[in-house]
Amino acid sequence: MVQSVIEFFATIGRFIINAFAALGRVTLFAATAIGRGLTPPYYPSRLAEQLAQIGWFSLPVVGLTAIFTGAALAQQIYTGGSRFNAESTVPAIVVIGMVRELAPVLAGLMVAGRVSSAMAAELGTMRVTEQLDAMVTLRTDPYRYLVAPRVLASTIALPLLVLVANSIGIFGGWLLATAKLGFNSANYLSVTREFLEMDDLVMSLVKAGVFGFAIGLMGCYNGFTSNGGAAGVGRATTNAVVSAFVLILLSNLILTVIAFG
Repeated sequence: MVQSVIEFFATIGRFIINAFAALGRVTLFAATAIGRGLTPPYYPSRLAEQLAQIGWFSLPVVGLTAIFTGAALAQQIYTGGSRFNAESTVPAIVVIGMVRELAPVLAGLMVAGRVSSAMAAELGTMRVTEQLDAMVTLRTDPYRYLVAPRVLASTIALPLLVLVANSIGIFGGWLLATAKLGFNSANYLSVTREFLEMDDLVMSLVKAGVFGFAIGLMGCYNGFTSNGGAAGVGRATTNAVVSAFVLILLSNLILTVIAFG
């Protein structure tokens, strides 16, 4: 009995130690990437390439997610509000819900699924085929050339994507409300403008910046530290997406409590 209790607490202790060790490794990786990225040489062409890959090519999936979510949100609010004769709250709740929570979180999750996996797979393949070691041999810093442009590009691109997602999501709610639910277009837009506050928009972009940093960091870290051949690259890809999802949801909770608590 005593041995079982000791093993139980030992398992918990190992888990906590491993968790803090992983946090320390990620923190050191992030600090190294930021420090190297702030010193020359710089690679603006790599940054532009990653901005296109992360931002421009993610627009279709982010736009579709936003418009469908905005329309579904309007329908659900109308259905729920009709029980209490509160159908008029649809435009207010749609704009607040999209800007404060749904647009940044869903855009972050969609981009994480698309981008973190690609980063981890690319860098992981370079690691297991020793291309990263070859870069070091050729006096090219992988942190400056590969990691920093990706992390910076994702941090810049996601707020721009969220700005677009906010607009498209609100448009989706307006479209369904005016086409199906019988709302007057002018009144709907008037209420939307009334309840859309600058603080909400700023907080939405701040969240997006944090989410973008987490996406780039997790994709690069898991790919950069992968090992074990093709199976290791597969594990790195999975870990990158899962860890990016967890960080997005956790940081969203923390920022929401700080901003609106």
